[in-house]
Amino acid sequence: MGAARLALPRVPGIGFWKLCGSGTGEGFTPIPNTAVYAIIATWPDHETAQDQTQNAPVFRRYLSKALESWTIFLAPVSARGRWSGVNPFAPEGPQPEGPLAALTRATIRPVKALRFWQRVPDISTVIGSDKNVAFKIGIGEVPLLHQITFSIWPDSQSMADFARSSGPHARAIQAVRDGDWFREELYARFRILSDRGTWHGQSPLSKLDITT
Repeated sequence: MGAARLALPRVPGIGFWKLCGSGTGEGFTPIPNTAVYAIIATWPDHETAQDQTQNAPVFRRYLSKALESWTIFLAPVSARGRWSGVNPFAPEGPQPEGPLAALTRATIRPVKALRFWQRVPDISTVIGSDKNVAFKIGIGEVPLLHQITFSIWPDSQSMADFARSSGPHARAIQAVRDGDWFREELYARFRILSDRGTWHGQSPLSKLDITT
């Protein structure tokens, strides 16, 4: 994974990119899962993204070594905040009425990290039991401090209901705001364009009423 830092900048058309590891379980833990990795990248258009993630040498090397691979192609519809000092997602088009993906990313202040991770198990339990969420994973650039959540929902209302309802997630959000836990944060929503491959034997999009 680390060696791709040398190859990814040379992939034609690639823009902003990040290499990420994951936590055990569904990723929402501080214990690394050395079997699951993620690459986040921006591209000028859907066709370039599809072509390069399948044919660029660095991506072919990943595919040749992976037991399983899943790629999802998205178009940002809203984005606020910063990631490494920039907002990498340029919103295009209206919010989708149907399925959408959500990404949150934060740099946790080191002195607040313990408090943050004490909240995570309760949040993981709640999102894991939510029948509406089609897919969820926690990933990160730097263990414990640079964290990302990615989830897919059938519609914006179900996602909003989870985020705003009383419970560990809402209490954690309030604690973040009151305690100034994050040094940098970004929140983005995406329209789902298509996907390729499988996750645990099937496409997570098969749980949704969507044609890709």
